[in-house]
This record gives sequence, structure tokens and C-alpha cells, in this order.
Amino acid sequence: MGLNQITIGRFAPSPTGPLHFGSLLAALASYLEAKTKQGKWLVRMEDLDKPREVLGAASHILRTLEQFGFEWDGEVVYQSQRSELYQEALTQLEKKSLIYRCKCSRKEIADSYNHKPVHQAPAHHGIDGLIYPGTCRHLNITEMPFSSRIKVSNQPISFNDAVQGIITQNLATQLGDFVLKRADGLFAYQLAVVVDDQAQGVTQIVRGADLLDSTPRQIYLQHQLNYPTPTYAHIPVASNVAGEKLSKQTLAPAITSEQASSWLIKALDFLGQTPPAALASCSHTEILSWAKAHWQLAKVPKQRSIVLA
Repeated sequence: MGLNQITIGRFAPSPTGPLHFGSLLAALASYLEAKTKQGKWLVRMEDLDKPREVLGAASHILRTLEQFGFEWDGEVVYQSQRSELYQEALTQLEKKSLIYRCKCSRKEIADSYNHKPVHQAPAHHGIDGLIYPGTCRHLNITEMPFSSRIKVSNQPISFNDAVQGIITQNLATQLGDFVLKRADGLFAYQLAVVVDDQAQGVTQIVRGADLLDSTPRQIYLQHQLNYPTPTYAHIPVASNVAGEKLSKQTLAPAITSEQASSWLIKALDFLGQTPPAALASCSHTEILSWAKAHWQLAKVPKQRSIVLA
């Protein structure tokens, strides 16, 4: 980062339900890390997958953030309104001969391994399910519908996460070529998030460790599109006793503004910031002021998940 470059962070929730404690952790950590560096904090709605979106969830999330005392810079960006940008990036990659059409379903990918003799079958489970074996890489597919995959290289990708440390991944051996545009016409998260971060000038990304394994894919896309790579910090996700990340899918309860102060203190404690007991009687505005004055990313536990007590 240049000496005079302003820090720009962001919080990018998916509007699939109301804000819950896991989302609050990402919002709070990203907000504090940006604001303690006198930077900007943006909010972006990752509403690409319309079938999963819950009506009214986006406005509910924004209202909850406001009620908790968060203030964002600039207008809220909605991914569903940015398809032209994603298509431009995809076209740029196509011109570099990195994109090919694919007809494979998940079942067909699984069957391609199941039909091999056991002694010939490779270790085909990677970081994100089955490793794509490149079935369509050299085919000339013309019939619709098809997905668009990007060819990956066999070079390891490493980055130094500010919380989790050095992360190294080989996309070819641990993932395979991955989808950038689905057969139903929707752009994949991996492409959209990279394009949006570049377009918004994001310099630092603070988010949950459930996205840690996606980061090498995003760095690879940044390299291919000649984008700068932001700094990364992946905080632990809150999980239930079964080890499942708190989410809408695991029925995480919504957080309410009536208990904003206690939720903020709980989040700060989870993030290793040891808020003093005296804060319990303070307003959410006072708690946020204390947090901005005392925030230290170095205190965040270097774990991928923590069971919420």
C-alpha cells in the first residue's frame, strides 16, 4: 500500500435473512480495522443469488447496522446491479484463453471418479468438495446451457493472513478449474467479489475464516485481471456445539437493537479485545467509541472457529 493511500475496508453480507451474531463479528472487526486507520468502511450487498434472497432482508440488515451505531461511507452497492462489470472481467479472461465452456453437473463429476478402478482413482476430494478433473477443458462445447470455468495453474499461491498466518494452496491439485459463470447465467461469487473489491478500491478485507479457503482463488483472479491484491485478515467464525458455523442455515437467531450493547460487548470479547466490565452499563455508542480507541487486530484469536458459549 502506498504511503498516502487511504485504507478502505468493507462489510459484504448476503441478504438471506436478518443479521445474526456471526455477521456482527465480521461487521465489527472490519469496521474497527478500517476506522482505527482513519479509513473508509463500505457496505456491499452480495445479492447475486436471487433464489436464496429473502424479501426485505437487505433493508433489515442495513437498519440493524444503523441501530447498532455503524456508519458506512458512500452508497450501498448491490451485486445484482453490476452484471455488466462481471461480464467485462469474464470477457477479459476469455481474451487470455483462460475460460472454457463446461457441461458437467456435480453428479457427472462424481461419476467420473466412481467409474475408475479403485487402484487408479486419485485422492479426489479437495478443499471444496470434489476436485474438478478437467473433463471439458479441451472440448468445443456449443450447445446451451453451459457454465464458464477458468483454467488454473499448478503454481502454489501463498499469502500472509493477518490473523491466520501464512496460507498456501495449489489450485490445480486441491480444487481444479472453477466456475465463474453458472449454467443458469448467474455469475459466481469468486468473480463478483474480486471485481467489486477492485471497483470500490478496497485495500483490506476483514471477514470470517469460513472464506479463508476461497482467498487463493480470488488472488489468482486478481493476478489474471491485473488487479492489486488487498491485505487479508480472517477472523474466527462463531460455531455451535456441533461445530457448525452460525448462519441462517443453522438457524442462528437474529440480533436485536434492544440488546445492542450486550451484543457488542459479547462480540468484542469473542474477538479477544477484553472489554472492561464497566462497559456493560454503557450505551452502544459509548461501546463503539471505546472499541475504536482500543481495537487491536493482534489480539484476535488465531483460530478458524470458536464455539459460542
